[in-house]
Amino acid sequence: MSPATLPLSTMPSLIPLPLVHEARPGAFTVDDGTAIGADGDARRAAWLLHDVLAGAGVRALVVPADDPAASIVLRIGDLVRDSAEGYRLTVTPQGITVDGGTAEALARAVQTLRQLLPPAALRRAPVGSGGLRIDGADIEDAPRFEWRGVHLDVARHFQPVSFVLKLIDLAALHRLNVVHLHLTDDQGWRVEVPSRPRLTEVGAWRAETVVGRKDGGYDGTPHGGFYSLDDLREIVAYARQRAITVVPEIDLPGHVQAVLAAYPELGNTGRPVEVRRTWGISENVLAPTEEALAFARDVLDTVLDVFPGPWVHLGGDEVPRTEWRASPAAAARAAELGLGSVDELQSWFLRRLHEYVTSRGRRVVGWDEVAEDGGMPADTVVMAWRGSDHGVKAMAAGHDVVMCPEDTTYFDHYQAGDPDEPLAIGGLTTVEDVAAWEPAGGDGPGRLLGVQGQLWTEYLPTPAAVEYAAFPRLSALAEVAWTAPERRDAADLVERRLPAHLERLAALDVDYRPLDGPRPWQRGGSGRRQRA
Repeated sequence: MSPATLPLSTMPSLIPLPLVHEARPGAFTVDDGTAIGADGDARRAAWLLHDVLAGAGVRALVVPADDPAASIVLRIGDLVRDSAEGYRLTVTPQGITVDGGTAEALARAVQTLRQLLPPAALRRAPVGSGGLRIDGADIEDAPRFEWRGVHLDVARHFQPVSFVLKLIDLAALHRLNVVHLHLTDDQGWRVEVPSRPRLTEVGAWRAETVVGRKDGGYDGTPHGGFYSLDDLREIVAYARQRAITVVPEIDLPGHVQAVLAAYPELGNTGRPVEVRRTWGISENVLAPTEEALAFARDVLDTVLDVFPGPWVHLGGDEVPRTEWRASPAAAARAAELGLGSVDELQSWFLRRLHEYVTSRGRRVVGWDEVAEDGGMPADTVVMAWRGSDHGVKAMAAGHDVVMCPEDTTYFDHYQAGDPDEPLAIGGLTTVEDVAAWEPAGGDGPGRLLGVQGQLWTEYLPTPAAVEYAAFPRLSALAEVAWTAPERRDAADLVERRLPAHLERLAALDVDYRPLDGPRPWQRGGSGRRQRA
C-alpha cells in the first residue's frame, strides 16, 4: 500500500487516527443477509462484527471464509506492519476484507469498521432502514504501544457490572486493550474470596460517606457492593470477546483499612477499625507477618483463578510507615530479615508476593513506589503516576513502564476553570492537554510499555459521573496510545474529529462532557456536587 494518505481535513473522524487511510471510489452497503466469512480464531471477530450490525438492525450471517456468499471476509495470516495488533482493512463496492496476524488484530479492525458506520448504527435499536453505507477505503494500521489502558476505581465508589461492561466496550471502540480494575482500598473491598468471607460481609460496606471535602459532614447513607466470582468471570469473558485484558489490582500492604475492618488480627495493633468513610491515606497497614502473607496468598489464589490475563497489579502505593515505626514487633521482624529499617518491609512484603505470582506464570505490576526502599525485581511493570521522571528512572533500572502521570492522565481532575464544573479531586487537565501530551521515553534497558488513563472515584459516585470525567479525554489519550507521533495532530483531533466522534458517544448513551462545557444536569450547582 502506498504511504500516501488523505489530507486530515477530508478524513473520516476516526479516533485514534490510523497510520494509512486512502479513499477508494464507491461504497459498500451492509444489509440483511450480508454474509461475514471467517474460519478458526477469526470467527471471534466475525461474531463481534455480527453483534455490532445486529444492534443496528442488520441481520448478517457468519459463514466459512470460502463461502461464495461472503461479502465481508476476515482472515488471519501474516502480521501487518510486524505487529500482533496490526491490520489491513479494505472497503470496495463489492465487499470488505480484513487481514491481520492474530485474532486481536481483527478485533481492532472491527472497531475501526464500527467507527466507519453512521453514528446512528451504534444505537441499541435501528433508527433507519435501507442498509448501512460504508465509504470505500484502504486502511493499514498498527498500534504505537503494547499497553493502552484505562483504570477504573471501583473501591471508593462501587460501580455495577453493567457499567464495567459498558466501559470495556468503550475502551474497545477506542482500540484500547487494557481495563485496570482497582478492586480494593480503605473505603471498600470488591472481590468475593470464598476462603475469607468477612472481606465481603464486612469489608465491602461502609456506614456512610464524607460529603464534599472533609468538613462537609457525612451523607448518612451506607455504601458498598462487591463482585461475585460469576460477576468477575462475566467481565473477563466480555472483555476477551473484545480482545481486552482485564488487570485486577489488589492494593497491598497499604490501603487495607477495609481488610482490617474484617480481620483486625492482620494489622499491627489488633484493634478493630471501620471501613473508612473519608478519603485520603489511612495509616492502617498490614503487619509484616506470615499470617498477613498467607492472607494475601489466599486472595491472590482467587484472583489468579478468575483473571487469566498475564498481569496482576499489587498496588504498593502510599504505604505509611507510622505503625511499623511504632511497633517493636515490626522492628524485630525487620532485624530478623536483615533489612536496613522498617521502611524496607514494604518491598520485602511485595517481593514475597512477587515470587508467588510469578511462580504461577503471571507478571506483577505496581505503582511507582514499588521501585523504592529495596525495590522489586526488574520484571515488575512500574506504573509511573507521580511524574514521568519516576518512569524514566524505573526504565533505567530495567523495569518496563506504563506512563500514567497524575498531571496529564488522572481524569478525576477538573476539565476546565469554569465555576459550573462539578466537584473533582483538584488539579486541571483539559482535553487539549491530553491531546498534546507526548509520554517521556527512557534510555532503557526497560521499555516504555504504554500509557493509561486513571478514573479515581472519590468524587465520581455514579456511572454518569465517571463517563463525564472520562470522555472526551480518554478519546484523546487513545490517540496518544495508538497513533505514531509523526501522524498525530492534536488540533485536528480536538477541533475536527472529536466533535464528530461525540455523535458516536451520544449514540452509545455516554454522558460525556461537551467541548464547550457541562450540560445543565452535569453542573456542580450549589449542592453536594458544587465545585470546591
